Amino acid sequence: MSTSIRLKRFGAKKNPSYRLVVVDSQAARDSRTIEEVGHYHPVEKDESKQVVLNEERIKDWLAKGAQPSTTVRRILNRHKITIDRSVRE
Repeated sequence: MSTSIRLKRFGAKKNPSYRLVVVDSQAARDSRTIEEVGHYHPVEKDESKQVVLNEERIKDWLAKGAQPSTTVRRILNRHKITIDRSVRE
């Protein structure tokens, strides 16, 4: 089973919030998750509350081979979490 780290939408209409979750790469967007590793609230004005990440668990999943989606990759790069490609090979 290949895994990916991606966003799972929740919240009200026109007020989106997202959870960063680890899921099976073939699963639907809002399907059952393996683990929740963070939150992303793009509407939040305070940047410290906009993104909350569990860096230790994210790095662990990346080391196990989980592939981040494009948007999640941007969020991780913004917070200086690098994807160590040598661990996966």
